[in-house]
Amino acid sequence: MRPFGDATRRNIAEACASFARLPDEAEPSALKRAAVVLALTESSDGDDTAFLLTRRASHLRAHRGQWALPGGRCDAGETPVEAALRELDEELDLRLSSADVLGTLDDYPTRSGYLITPVVVWASDGGAVRPNPDEVASVHRIALDTIERDDAFDFVAIPESARRVIRFHHQMSLIHAPTAALIYQFREVLAGRHTRVTELEQPVFAWR
Repeated sequence: MRPFGDATRRNIAEACASFARLPDEAEPSALKRAAVVLALTESSDGDDTAFLLTRRASHLRAHRGQWALPGGRCDAGETPVEAALRELDEELDLRLSSADVLGTLDDYPTRSGYLITPVVVWASDGGAVRPNPDEVASVHRIALDTIERDDAFDFVAIPESARRVIRFHHQMSLIHAPTAALIYQFREVLAGRHTRVTELEQPVFAWR
């Protein structure tokens, strides 16, 4: 249990600061830059710290109806942190600043051509979340102890790849990479482990 408050914010900030990200590639990547947000806020029952997870709107062109962390493509000249904060505002009407950023995790390359930077932020006013219906069907608060269960994640083999597919078990749903991989690495950071996730595979339906 991590009560939502200053002590938990300090502990998570220290865990993020202790995490050594993989170095950026020496050569510019051909992948399009994107960013997502692990926005930490109060859990639904008020007893724990949670992060915000969304269901994408059903009318979107790409990945419609899928579970996702708030985020999207970086605009020209925009850093991943700037993109993450902008997307959080656009999708959930949460306006945060760089002072609310606790850290960043490893960039994750997707099969669909993106290099995603996960940005961890502290959303002290998370009760004011208002999903944008143009992008978000629903928003959910996932308590941190949910992702710390031994059975929260599993890894399966598929014939199309030598890499393992990661799955996050949430209620009656299976959430896959990239979202599951980023959440899994955050879980490992909270535990003080430097676990890499770039080689964790996405299911075939997410390859396009």
